[in-house]
Amino acid sequence: VPPKLLGSVPESLGVYPDWDHDVEFRFDEVVSEGSSPSQGLGTGDLEKLILLSPSRQVPVIHWKRDRITVRPREGWRPNRVYRVELRPGLQDLRRNRTDTAKVLTFSTGGPLPSDTLRGRVIDWVQGRSAVGPLVELVLAPDSLVYRTVGDSSGRFSIGPLPRGRWIVFAAIDQNKNLQRERRENYDSVLVVEGVDLIPALWPIPRDSLGPRIGSFTPNDSVSATIGFSQPLDPLQRIDSAAVRFMLQKDSTPVPFRSLLPKPVDDSLQKIIAARADSLRAAADTTHRDTARGQRPPPVPPVGKLGAAGKAPEVKVDSVLKSRPALYDKLVLRVDSAFAPGTRYLIEISGVRSAAGVASLAKGTLVIPPAKPAAPAGRDTTAIQADSAKVAAPSPSKPR
Repeated sequence: VPPKLLGSVPESLGVYPDWDHDVEFRFDEVVSEGSSPSQGLGTGDLEKLILLSPSRQVPVIHWKRDRITVRPREGWRPNRVYRVELRPGLQDLRRNRTDTAKVLTFSTGGPLPSDTLRGRVIDWVQGRSAVGPLVELVLAPDSLVYRTVGDSSGRFSIGPLPRGRWIVFAAIDQNKNLQRERRENYDSVLVVEGVDLIPALWPIPRDSLGPRIGSFTPNDSVSATIGFSQPLDPLQRIDSAAVRFMLQKDSTPVPFRSLLPKPVDDSLQKIIAARADSLRAAADTTHRDTARGQRPPPVPPVGKLGAAGKAPEVKVDSVLKSRPALYDKLVLRVDSAFAPGTRYLIEISGVRSAAGVASLAKGTLVIPPAKPAAPAGRDTTAIQADSAKVAAPSPSKPR
């Protein structure tokens, strides 16, 4: 049985103008401090379980056997609404874990809060709901920061909160330190007063530099894949006039057939292969039935059908499908095969990242030299015949 919360000090949803004590969570048994103690760095096990708002600093947390005390590092401020959230994951000495969050809200002056904000976070890079995203709400114009963590489906609900205008940030907390950092993927939206449902947030990399080519590798003799340092704008269509593909040694232009996002190129290649298979199947059927004078059966459409010839029903997440999927790879296809042992250069001007930053991307494609032909083997037939003659015993003479 996990630890059970007996009560908190002070009581939630109260107004305490002269409050200058620690907030306490009291349990029915001794709880675990964890293997990493609280040192004010945000790396302690208890520090990762407690969110104190509004504050940007790691709170002062003390473990007192069956109690946990919390205080803001900068001290309690008057006329503020404080929110202390104890996240799931607190353990007792037998490692039984809590699976629900506990929230304590109180005011040091002024009216009690009444608003609750809800929303959802989508990990746009991965193309799925964000798991445990960090959500920060900045109250304007005081810039007070309230934080919470979403669930495994990316949904979050935070309240009660003071009424006002909010700037909401959602971040993929990669190092799990409950702090939004510049290198982490994030998204933001402005929420006006009186709105309780926040539009979906789509965290993406926010690099101030545009996309750079990180890899340029051949797939086969007529195609190569270009990998970028960050996801590209899915709505961008790259004009062939903005692409230069040439030989490295003398900058001679090399004609190319297409430069498409990898998901689009993969879909086209599947369609082309399916059509070729259908044509071959139709030709084989026609050849078999010509002698009988029968017409070939119609070629079934490409795709999988369920029972009674109906396509299987697939549940579609309307929020995930409201934006196109991100990609970070382009596929280049040429009319003539790449020359073995040759180096090619490509320049793509104006290619944009998902954050809208454009750049001139440059890359080098190295085609390995052709493998030398294997030397012709010696004709060992005659040698084996001679060896058989030598090994065979001579016939014995009659007495």
